Amino acid sequence: MTKIVKDSDNEQERDYIFQDNKKTVFGARFIIVTLILLVIAVLITGYFLEWF
Repeated sequence: MTKIVKDSDNEQERDYIFQDNKKTVFGARFIIVTLILLVIAVLITGYFLEWF
């Protein structure tokens, strides 16, 4: 079965999606924050254009 996060100390695992390192953590946080900001922008735009 494919694992989601690879442990950095286990070199034998090959079936993984993300590695447990600084780049992956930064990338995941950046994407999550960006998506949240986009949703907030859409909600604010909808409020000012009276869509809601």
